[in-house]
Amino acid sequence: MTTAFSLAQVRICVIGAGAIGGLLAARLSLSGNDVSVLARGESLSAIERGGITLVEPDGSRVVASEVRAAGRAEALGTQDLVVLAVKAHQLAGVAASVPPLLHAETVVLTLQNGIPWWFFQKFPGPFEGRRLPNLDPDGILERAIPFNRILGSIAYPAAERDAPGVVRLVEGDRFPVGELDGEMSARASAVADVLRRAGFVSKVVRDIRSQLWVKAWGNLAFNPISALTGATLGEICRFPPSRELAARMMRESTAIAEQLGLRLRLSIEQRIEGAAKVGEHKTSMLQDAEAGRPLELEALVGSFVELGRLTATPTPSIDAVYELAATLDARIRAGARRDAMLGAP
Repeated sequence: MTTAFSLAQVRICVIGAGAIGGLLAARLSLSGNDVSVLARGESLSAIERGGITLVEPDGSRVVASEVRAAGRAEALGTQDLVVLAVKAHQLAGVAASVPPLLHAETVVLTLQNGIPWWFFQKFPGPFEGRRLPNLDPDGILERAIPFNRILGSIAYPAAERDAPGVVRLVEGDRFPVGELDGEMSARASAVADVLRRAGFVSKVVRDIRSQLWVKAWGNLAFNPISALTGATLGEICRFPPSRELAARMMRESTAIAEQLGLRLRLSIEQRIEGAAKVGEHKTSMLQDAEAGRPLELEALVGSFVELGRLTATPTPSIDAVYELAATLDARIRAGARRDAMLGAP
């Protein structure tokens, strides 16, 4: 691990200025690190002008004015830690930005919801080393981001981007980290310590895939159901038909996990109750649907369809919801192309 991780200030680049990326960049900067954000458009301009404003759950506001922003990785130089905070379907578009940020010991922290593209790397079993075609169809991510650089992580906070450069934390503070091979490494401990100094709860875990799967349970079910219905987390959990549909999707994904040898330490009912406690929060997929943005569909839902086929596990509920959400996504993308052709803002 680079010696910078033992110092008070670590050079960190957060790729992506959305809700989670903005939250991390603000807190990491306020705790004394040298933080930059790779952004574009209005987010880039807003952060260049005034840093990132973080609205805490109690309504108080704090400004991380020292956060720097750039539109090109080459302008930032090498970093000790690179945080991939864009959505899974945006990764291919930013992959080329990662290599210019790397020195010999740079760590890349992945935060995508759903199943990560590196899932079968360093994962003993019949599928070890297998690339998931729907997550990295052309191998772009595999080539740009060496697996030995990666630490997996899970973003548990619920946050929303209120405006360019303004992020609101709804609730939550956990960011566990883990090596792909389960090693309790010095670099994993160092990254967890950086996150803790920024006010987050972070510990090193040996079974990052099992923990990712439990988070992905909720993303698999709640995100597409919310995008298709317009319902918040609380509404989905309160309404018996949508609650049962979510549970069926989770049961099907549990059968896949069993085929892969994963140990899930939380029950489906506990996972649903945890979502219910978040309350009237709009999932990221619902936020995207309402804003006319493409949906983060493959990592959150399509990957489970693919893993079901791979393990010969029936997934009828997942398949049906995926097909409906894919139809919605196609309509959104067609609308975006039409607006672009007409010169809409």
